[in-house]
Amino acid sequence: MRAPLLILGLVALAIGLLWIGQGTGVIKWPESSFMISQTQWAGYGAALAVLGSILIWQSRR
Repeated sequence: MRAPLLILGLVALAIGLLWIGQGTGVIKWPESSFMISQTQWAGYGAALAVLGSILIWQSRR
C-alpha cells in the first residue's frame, strides 16, 4: 500500500505544481492552455499539491 500512495502523491504534487505555475503565468506551456494566467487554477493547484504532500507523508509513515 505504501508504493501506490507514494506514486499517487508524487503525481498529484507534480500536477499541482504545474497548475500553480500555469495559473500564475510563470509556466506558459502549452501555449494554447486555457489555464495560463487564470488565478483560480493556481488555487486548484495549491490544493492538489497539498493533497499530494499529505499522500507522500502518509506513505512514509
